[in-house]
Amino acid sequence: MITRVVRVGALQFDFSVASPALGAVVWTRVIVPRGWEARRAWPVVYAYHGGNNDYTSWTKDSDIARVAASSGAMVVMPEGGWNGLYANWWNGGRGGVPKWEDFHIKEVIPLMERNFRAGTSRAAIGVSSGGLGAVTYAERHPGVFRYVASYSGALNITAPGMPLVLTLVNGTDVWGDPFLDRENWRAHDAAVMVARLRGVGVYVSSGDGRPGPYDAPDTPPWDGGRIGEQISGGMNGGFVRAAGEAGVPVTAHLYGPGMHNWKYWRRELALSWPALTAAVGAR
Repeated sequence: MITRVVRVGALQFDFSVASPALGAVVWTRVIVPRGWEARRAWPVVYAYHGGNNDYTSWTKDSDIARVAASSGAMVVMPEGGWNGLYANWWNGGRGGVPKWEDFHIKEVIPLMERNFRAGTSRAAIGVSSGGLGAVTYAERHPGVFRYVASYSGALNITAPGMPLVLTLVNGTDVWGDPFLDRENWRAHDAAVMVARLRGVGVYVSSGDGRPGPYDAPDTPPWDGGRIGEQISGGMNGGFVRAAGEAGVPVTAHLYGPGMHNWKYWRRELALSWPALTAAVGAR
């Protein structure tokens, strides 16, 4: 249920949702095209933020408002939790809140379409863990998205060594024990499910953690941005290989040197935007 709507700019507003899936009231930010009130059924891009951030991240950290102004598409930026990881949490097999996947797919999308002129021609984009969300949502909910774009996303969570790394960082509440609950991990691994993306446009990009053109060349190896993108680069390589083996066309920009930050993701947004908006019919 929508509990409040707040205008935050000429073409932006926030709305709060009392979410059964989360057991909490959370916010979503929306960018609308000029002339938005003139008709219904606008194409929509759902944009998912990364960890340690919130629903304001895309408008705060990127130039998505400027990019979106060049096309007739709405952009919807829902809360994804400080470390929600775009899943209905396993919680030791008990389930229960938070159910981030249900919130985004079963609550936000219908609320947008019932109340705010959003159409059914949809794309999804995401950075870091939000990239995981964009791609796995398309895989787990066939027909919901026509195009997905992931920038430095966690796209191969069961790759060798990754369950240990992710469990050390996130614990076992999200996907469960990586050994005892292996099938649940696989059910949220974008590379494992890549065959389900047939018919969906896909753009994935990542660096490899070495300092790139937007980074200080003397950034130490233990820097979080370096480590994060080393991990991301390995997972994206695994995803692209899996896509090739499955015969799923993917536009991949694995650009080598580059760290885990918005300087690269702003560039990748601009590079992927034309194909993304064309896929949903936004001009």
